[in-house]
Amino acid sequence: MELLKKKIRERSLAIGIIGLGYVGLPLVLRFAEAGFRVVGFDIDQAKTESLNKGISYIGHISAGDIKTLLEKRVFEATSSFNKLSEVDAIIICVPTPLNRYREPDLTYVINTAEVISQNLRQGQIISLESTTYPGTTEEELLSRFSKSGLEVGEDFFLIYSPEREDPGNTKYNQRNIPKLVGGITEACRELGTMLYGAVLEKVIPVSSPRVAEMTKLLEK
Repeated sequence: MELLKKKIRERSLAIGIIGLGYVGLPLVLRFAEAGFRVVGFDIDQAKTESLNKGISYIGHISAGDIKTLLEKRVFEATSSFNKLSEVDAIIICVPTPLNRYREPDLTYVINTAEVISQNLRQGQIISLESTTYPGTTEEELLSRFSKSGLEVGEDFFLIYSPEREDPGNTKYNQRNIPKLVGGITEACRELGTMLYGAVLEKVIPVSSPRVAEMTKLLEK
């Protein structure tokens, strides 16, 4: 845990962001522009190839911004998920579209959790940002990660921190919208708060992932 804190302070923490859509790609910029090395993961190879050529497919993100990160060698995009073991923090920004019952479809979240569990190593922070129902972080992520034999709060650190992207809003964005962080343990919450606090103006720790999940769902 102390090593992770040191890496965050020194901006030497390597960050992996899964899902390079309207939530994940702005987050890539936020961390990379702050000096962190970022690896973007997406199953859509067309997206990763475009980004590695300096091409943006999201209107409010300029190609120039992407090219600058590539030139500084602080960002790369990939569809090779075995590289997850090379990063220190993993942030999950995959979609959770509503199903016919108006409930979040967790297919992408569950598939992502399975992939992470195959590459999980000691000393990693994992943050779920996707909108979901209360209990998901513990029931769908923690249950899978625990099978590795690693202990949450000691060997790896799991949090839920709902995405705060509001596309097209020129006044409020990821940087200045208050960001909730709920950790499985106190150590998880502390590291999550420190991680996001390195790039966002206001981070609000809450008592648990369930509280953060409920808050986001009510907000929706």
